[in-house]
Order: sequence, then structure tokens, then C-alpha cells
Amino acid sequence: MPATNQDKHIIYQIFTRLFDNQNTTNKIYGTISENGSGKFNGITSTALEAIKKFGITHVWYTGIIEHATLTDYSEFGIKTDHPLIVKGMAGSPYAVKDYYDVDPDLAVDVVNRMQEFEDLVKRTHDSDLKVIIDFVPNHVSRQYHSDTARSAGIKDFGEDDDTSVSFSPNNNFYYIPNQDFIVPEGHKAPVNVTAPYMERPAKATGNDVFRAQPSQYDWYETIKLNYGVDYQNGHTTYFDPIPSTWLKMRDILLFWTGKGVDGFRCDMAEMVPVEFWGWVIPEIKKVNPVIIFIAEIYNPAQYHNYLKNGQFTYLYDKVGLYNALRKLMEGGGSVEDITRLWQQESGDISENMLRFLENHDEQRIASKYFAGDPWIAIPAMTLSATLHTGPVMIYFGQELGVNPNVSEGFQGEDGRTTIFDYWSVPEFQEFANGGKFDGALLGSDQKKLRAFYENLNKFVTHNEAVYAGNFYDLQYVNIDGQSLDYDKTRIYSYLRYTDKQKLLFVYNFDRDKTCHTNVRIPQDAWTDSLKLKSTSSYTLKQVFPLLNLTPNIKPSEITSTGIALTLPPVSVYVFEILIN
Repeated sequence: MPATNQDKHIIYQIFTRLFDNQNTTNKIYGTISENGSGKFNGITSTALEAIKKFGITHVWYTGIIEHATLTDYSEFGIKTDHPLIVKGMAGSPYAVKDYYDVDPDLAVDVVNRMQEFEDLVKRTHDSDLKVIIDFVPNHVSRQYHSDTARSAGIKDFGEDDDTSVSFSPNNNFYYIPNQDFIVPEGHKAPVNVTAPYMERPAKATGNDVFRAQPSQYDWYETIKLNYGVDYQNGHTTYFDPIPSTWLKMRDILLFWTGKGVDGFRCDMAEMVPVEFWGWVIPEIKKVNPVIIFIAEIYNPAQYHNYLKNGQFTYLYDKVGLYNALRKLMEGGGSVEDITRLWQQESGDISENMLRFLENHDEQRIASKYFAGDPWIAIPAMTLSATLHTGPVMIYFGQELGVNPNVSEGFQGEDGRTTIFDYWSVPEFQEFANGGKFDGALLGSDQKKLRAFYENLNKFVTHNEAVYAGNFYDLQYVNIDGQSLDYDKTRIYSYLRYTDKQKLLFVYNFDRDKTCHTNVRIPQDAWTDSLKLKSTSSYTLKQVFPLLNLTPNIKPSEITSTGIALTLPPVSVYVFEILIN
């Protein structure tokens, strides 16, 4: 079946705790009463309509499921967490405390928190947007306790474990028998500690640390789940009969699918055996055949395995394209890496690669730790969205040039927007404008930046050559002196085309240098791929960004001397080839 614009997903990642927070206090290590928190109800129909108008197709609500926190919700029957095993005041959304519940921070009425989430799902769907949430399968918080599961008669993780052995196929966790867990050296709780944390026997830490005392740089707030792999004995697998953890995770995914969730971003998916994914994803698709699964994965050698055998829909393109583009944006690297990537790593699975320049794990483009200027992202973001037919993702506030430049708490001042503490994002508050979500308080530069992202989102979903077209790399006929002053480390060009539409993309990634060059399209691309006749007359119309430049070029001129272009620093030109 031919691809449609509905197949070109534009994912908008919302860090839910921050999105709607209008509190401006921003006290380091502030409590929820001091610094506030965004709410499900704050993501109103008005907000969602603004997101839809922005060109988004899917919203990834990050941090939905209940996780460990230093906020006391014991009056609502939620057990408190020990401060020595929680990062920050709000806690990490990836230290899940109850897979069957939502984060009480996000509810106006904590008692009715699940209903508030279900209402958000309905509002999102009513705005013609799809809902993605996190699925965190590799680890849970050290004090995981599902009140919801127990009340429904579901056996909790670890309830039937034999804690006298380090590994058993029937256990949900891994143990260090006869040893106490020891809090890492260097960890300092932001609140007073009135009693030691007790865990005996110690459980293995989430990032595969099989010792009683992890380091402060480990995921010490989490414990590793056991999918039937004996890591300490040659990674021997025990998948028959189906392990208890597999069955429990299937039921959790079915639970959230039943809530109307349209997709899951699967945290650290490659730390969970591919055999589990190959079993569980088809199980969920029996209920919803079009549900999507996105793998956070960082090992290119496993890409094909997790797509083919793991049955994932999409994979993170972090190690490949993100890293290559980041180097270019920082003034280093080479566009030669882009050609290498599609040729050697992901060219045959490009439609399955999720491209992005920001997310909750990465530093903000505008920060001094990355590009230092949000406009530097223009060519890189355009390439991420148009190189192939796969999905693209934007992190909330990226389109406004969010620049974290102070310490918010546990995470410190590192160019990232905190995921561990209660905070608010000033740039996004300006866009939200007290709930109007109209951007009226933004500065002119921010408005222009957001307009670029909106135009890009709509460009990729409204142009068939982008959302469904083929790809043709033009580097090989332009580099090494073939085209005048064509810098093979900074200039990149390619075609995207279908029978109905032909687009030419040209980029200059140099941060300082204006390039005067030619771009050639070889004869075989012109006649065989584009299927255009050399005897006809054509016009090159610039279609993105929207500028007035419409030179008339004959095919013979394109294939011999090339198209003469002046490329300003960090620029992109997209031309449509039209028959006169």
C-alpha cells in the first residue's frame, strides 16, 4: 500500500509535569507547593488545538505512570519513598512505582487522577491527535509497590520471588543474597533523612549492576527486572515456559492499550531481550493492530534485530543521525557521516528511524553546552524531517529556543530541562500565555523560530516526495572538485521524488562561511530516477523555506555545470522541479 501523509508522523514530546506549570518561583529543590506542577487538566482543548495547528500528529506524554517521589501522598493510600533512593524532589519518571497508576503530581483531584488522565486521552483524540506514553520495561523504583494491582487481585512484582538465590527464571528481580543494599557514596538527599534505607537482600540495579552498592552515577534509584536471562552466567536464557515478568508486562501493556493509548515509547528497549518484544508486541496488536512501538535503542548492530524479530515500529536514530548532526551544529564533524549512515547503517530501514534533535535526555540546542543558538538547528532539523520517510520528533519548547541556564536541583545546570525536580519553563510560559496558548507574549525572534518549525511540520506532511518519496544522494557527483567550491564536509544535497513530485534539497552546515557553489544532478538521476525528458523545459521553484527565488534552469545546464547557488551559513534550500 502506498505511503500517505498520515504515515509521516510528527511527534511532539511533552514533559507533562512541566507543560502546564504557570508557577514562576523556580526555587532550587523546591517542593510541589513551592514550584508547582503541570496537570492533566492543564493540557486543555485549546492547548491541543494549538499543537494540532502546529502540524503535530502524535503527542508523547512523558512521565504519566506513577513513579517514586519525595512528595508525600500517604493520605491517598500511596506509600512514601525513602529520600536516599529518589533523585530530586519530584523523582525520576523512569523509576516507576506502580505500573497500573498515574503520577498523582499531575492530578488536580488526586483521588480521581486516573479519570483525569482518561479525559486527557479523550481530549487528545478529539483534537485528531494520537497518544503515546512511556513504557518502562527494564527497571522499576527500588520501593515498587502496586496498590492498584493488589486491589485488582493481580500478583505484584517480586511477590513470589525466591530471594535466597541471585537468579531464578521464576523471579521478577535479581538478588545479591545475604547482603544489604548500600546507598552510593556521594548521594545527598535534598530533605532530612530520619532513618536508614533498608533493603535485604539487595537487588540488582537497573543498569545491570549486580552488586550491593552501585555508584552515584548508576541508576541506583531503580532495580533490574528479570526476563529470564541469567546475566552472571553467560547470559543464559530461560524463555520456556514463558517467564512471569513477560506475562505481567503483557497485562500492563494491555491495561494502557485499553485506556486508549495509541503507542508506547519503550525506555531502554535493548536492555530487554528481543524475544520478549517479538512475543508481546503481536499480543498487543491483537487488540489494536495499528498501535505503534518506539524503541529507545543505541546499538546499531541490533537495529535490524529489534525491527524484524522484535516487531518494533520505529527505532531511535540517536547514535547515527543525531550524533552526526550535533557535531555539525557544534562546528565539527562532516556531512560525509550522513552518506555513511544511509549506506552502511540505516538506509534500508530509513522509514523505521525516528529522527530528532532534542528530547528529555539531551541538552537543549540553544544551551551553551550544544549549539548556543536555536537558529543553528534550521538545516539539521530540516534534514532530520526530510531525509527519508520516517517519523520526526520535537521536544516541547524546542520551537521556542528554550535555554536552561540555572540549576534546578538534582540534575544541576547542564543544558537540559530537568526531569527530576518541580520546575517551570519560562519560554513555554510565554507561549502558554495564561492558558491561551497563542504565543502572544513571545518575542519576535521566538515567533519566527516557531513559525519555521510549524512550516516544516506542514511541509513534510503536505509534500508527497517527502512523506512517500524515494531518496537519491547527490554527493558523489559534486564532491572532490566536480562542482565548484562544493565543500564535501559542509554542503549536502539530495533528491526526494515520486512520479508526481521532484524535490531538490541543498544544505550548508558551515556556521560561518557563505558558499558559492554549483549542484549537479547526474544524467541517470534525471532520466531514470526522476523520469524527466532532457528535451523539455523546467523551472526550479523554491518551496522551503518560503523565499522568492525561481530561476529557470535547462536540464542540460543542471547535468553539466550544475545549479549555481549562494548558500549562507547554516542554510537550507528546497526546490521543486516543475515542467514549464
